[in-house]
Amino acid sequence: MRAQVPPGVALDGEAVIWNGDRLDFEALQRRMVSSRAALPALVHELPAAFAAFDVLAVAGQDIRSVPFTGRRQLLEELARAWAAPLNLSPTTTDMELAKTWLKDLPATGVEGLVFKGGSQVYESSRSWLKLKHKDTLDVVCAAVIGPISQPQAIIAGLPVDGQLRIVGRSTVLSTRVGRELGRQLRPARPGHPWPDEISETSLNRFSKDKGPVQLTLVEPIVVEVSADVAWTGKTFRHPLSLLRSRPELDPADVEFPPHLKR
Repeated sequence: MRAQVPPGVALDGEAVIWNGDRLDFEALQRRMVSSRAALPALVHELPAAFAAFDVLAVAGQDIRSVPFTGRRQLLEELARAWAAPLNLSPTTTDMELAKTWLKDLPATGVEGLVFKGGSQVYESSRSWLKLKHKDTLDVVCAAVIGPISQPQAIIAGLPVDGQLRIVGRSTVLSTRVGRELGRQLRPARPGHPWPDEISETSLNRFSKDKGPVQLTLVEPIVVEVSADVAWTGKTFRHPLSLLRSRPELDPADVEFPPHLKR
């Protein structure tokens, strides 16, 4: 990067790791916490890249007050001769092409699109919009947070190597949705595969809360959820949105989604 980016240039972008034809967030996390001794092997196995999507300074001059179209032109000039590990994030003003990206790119692990106005300056506050792609899928609800009659959130599971594993939690349920779901829940019978208590970091490894989470175990039911494409390799990075329960489906028939990588 030092060889390709002139002194006095400040880029806005994101570190990424490609594993085959898909972004691998789990590998990126391993790189972030690996020991110095283990790092060279990981660097060789899955090298990181940098995707640039804005520029804040050129030749030591602050250009954050330049409209986005001007900053983009400067960024494209800088990127003209770039080679790996530097990449220029694509952009378009064609709405139909943007819709195609939103439909097709999530298969590569890209979460969605960012929208910026051509006349927008670069501000420290979030003045742009992000539209995330959402997948609809069936998961197994085998525990909830809160009382069984009025759950506050569901704990979602998927079959992994023949076992039902916890893969995420939902956003906070409204009172109405929680009450409706509670009518369909039954206390777990003996032999439930999950513990009564898990760590907050097992649901969200970025959580600052390291304390335990108490689970109310229930007999598994199938529910339909909406999920971001962000997947760590073990869990969903962001909370799921509960769409509806699927009482007509057998939890034993729920399959691990083929687009997720175990």
